[in-house]
Amino acid sequence: MEYIKDAVEKARKERDEKAATEVLPEKGSRDAEQTEVTEAHGEPRSEHAQSRVEQLDPAILMENRIVAAFDNDERAEPYRQLRTQVLTKFRQNNWKTLAVTSAHSGAGKTLTAVNLAITIAKERNQTVLLVDMDFKGPNVLDMLGLSTDKGLLDYLSGEAELNEILVNPGLERLTLLPSTPVTGTTSEWLSSPRMKAVLEDIVNRYSDRLVIFDLPPLLRDDDALVFTPYTDAALLVVESEVSTPEDMERCVQLLEGSNILGTVFNKAS
Repeated sequence: MEYIKDAVEKARKERDEKAATEVLPEKGSRDAEQTEVTEAHGEPRSEHAQSRVEQLDPAILMENRIVAAFDNDERAEPYRQLRTQVLTKFRQNNWKTLAVTSAHSGAGKTLTAVNLAITIAKERNQTVLLVDMDFKGPNVLDMLGLSTDKGLLDYLSGEAELNEILVNPGLERLTLLPSTPVTGTTSEWLSSPRMKAVLEDIVNRYSDRLVIFDLPPLLRDDDALVFTPYTDAALLVVESEVSTPEDMERCVQLLEGSNILGTVFNKAS
């Protein structure tokens, strides 16, 4: 038994080392140098250049099932298929903003949002901004093994500048706008003039940008209900054997008027 345990551990380490070479270049290499994404006329994208750069740990990504970061992981294929469906619909309708939500916490909406964002960012002609708007339970940075002491509400309250909050996770064409945990009512911030101004800025700043919002669960509070009218479309994550037909019916009612792209069935055995 001890031999089997050692063999499994060795295989896991070899897998993680191999994954590291697939997802991230070695520090100090030419490919690891941070390059600025530029517009067609050659001007640097100041937002991307000024954002805080973080290095991802492939072992943490693997542990947290961020499979889209690994080119050779066959588990990323459903996210590639989802990417194709989303981009086709978005390009047909000239949409730019996608809300990802669920009925309850724990359904896997953040896992879906992160993997989808990474997969879309691998498109050469597409950039992605992933915004964590689950203020009571932000989890985007945790999924990626990152942390921050400032978030979107710090900007909305005037306590931080946007470029102090933005995070470049070392993946080309992907930027993160994180949040930090807060308590109390937050839905008023989502309909505030400052929120509308930042929304217009981040959506319209670059023509090739798709913005994905990781929203709170629909049945937890009214945050997602308040914000979804500001997005072009919504994706509903359904947790297998937990989300009931009644839950889904209620979610569809709450999203009335939104363009529901469909559902992502998660945690199916």
